[in-house]
Amino acid sequence: MAAFSPFELDRVAIDDQIMSWDQMIKPPFDKNEVDAYTRTRVILMNGIENNAVLSSHAIARMTDNDEIKRELALIRRIDSQQQQTVNWLNPANATVVETAVAYEQVAVDLTANLAKNEEDQYFKQVLDFALIEDFDHLFRYGCLMELLEGKDPNTITQGNTEIRPGRPTVVEHRHPNESMRKHYHKDTASLKTKMNYWTIVSAEQQTELFYKSHGFMYEDELARKLYAEIAEIEEQHVSQYENVGDPRETALEKMAMLQLHEAYNYYSCAETEPDPRIRSVWRHFCAMEIEHFMRVAHLMQKYEGRDIREVMKTERIEPLIVFEPNKEYVRRIVDTQIELQPVNMEFKPYTEMPSDWPTFAYRDKVNAGMVPSEEVANRAKAQGKLPKAA
Repeated sequence: MAAFSPFELDRVAIDDQIMSWDQMIKPPFDKNEVDAYTRTRVILMNGIENNAVLSSHAIARMTDNDEIKRELALIRRIDSQQQQTVNWLNPANATVVETAVAYEQVAVDLTANLAKNEEDQYFKQVLDFALIEDFDHLFRYGCLMELLEGKDPNTITQGNTEIRPGRPTVVEHRHPNESMRKHYHKDTASLKTKMNYWTIVSAEQQTELFYKSHGFMYEDELARKLYAEIAEIEEQHVSQYENVGDPRETALEKMAMLQLHEAYNYYSCAETEPDPRIRSVWRHFCAMEIEHFMRVAHLMQKYEGRDIREVMKTERIEPLIVFEPNKEYVRRIVDTQIELQPVNMEFKPYTEMPSDWPTFAYRDKVNAGMVPSEEVANRAKAQGKLPKAA
C-alpha cells in the first residue's frame, strides 16, 4: 500500500463539496453480507467525523476572529454532512448489541494496529493498556448478545478478532486522578504519533457516546447496567487519550492536524476497502478533507506565520491504519500486561499499588452490590452461552 502523501493527492474545491440529500444519504450495507472490516471502517470514520465536528465547535467557542470562525463553520458543515453519509451506511436492522460488538472489534483491532506502529514508547504503553480493557468489553458484550438474542458474536467479528476475557472490567474502574497521562512534545513528536493520537481519541469518544445514547433503549435491567458500566470505562479511556496530546498546540495547529488525520484515515480506508461502492465514498471524502486541511494550513500561514510543512516535518505518513486480525499481538499484550494499573502516570503491577491508591476507595463505591460485567459473564456461563473463542 502506498504511503499517505497529502500534497500529491487530488482535492475537491470547497464550493463543490456541499451535498444534496440524495447525495448525502446512500443505501446501507447488508449486515448479513458485509465484510467485518468494512463495518469497522464505517464505525471508525463516523467517529472521526463526529470528533471533527465537536472539536471544531469547541474551538469556535474560544476563537475571537470572525474569518477563522467563518472558515471553521464552513468546514464543519461539510464534515457534518460527511458524518451523516458515513453513519447512514449502517443498516436499520442491526441491533444495539450487534453494533456494540462491532464497536469493540473496532477498539481492539484499531488500538492494536496503532500500538504496533507507534514509536513513542509511552504512548504505545497507553494504547496497550486500554487495549486489554476493550478486549474484555468485547467479551462482555459477546456474553450479552448470547443471552439476549441467542446469537454467536463471532458472526459479527467473522473470526477475525478473538472473543475471550481480558483485564476484568470490574477492576478497570479507577479514580479520575489515574486518567492523567504524560503528553507528547508538539515540536518533537512524529506526525504519525499525532495521527494516532487524533484517531484513537475520535474512536474512543464515539464509543462512549454510543453506549450512553443507546444503552437505555433496553428493557432488560442487566443490559442497561452493562452499557452504563462500560460507558464509564470508555469515559476513562477518552480522558487518558486526550491527555496524551500537547496542550501547547495552537487552536489552528490542532485543527490542521485534525483535518489531516481525517484525510489520512479516509485514504487508509480506501486502500483496504473491498466494497467498490463504499471505497468510492472513502476516496471522494479523502479529496474533500485534503481541501479542508489546505484551507486551515492557509489560516495558520496568515495568522501565525507558520508553514504547515514546518509543523509536519515530513510530507509522507506511513504505515497506513489497517484493520486486520491481531490475535497474536493481542494475546501477547494480554498475557504480559493484564496485571498493570496506572499510578502517578506510570503503569505498574497491581501488587505494587500503594495502600492509599485512591482507586481502592473509588472502586468500593462504584462496585458496591452487583457488578454488571461480572453478572453477564456468570449468567452466560451458567446457561452454557459463553462466546466461543474464534
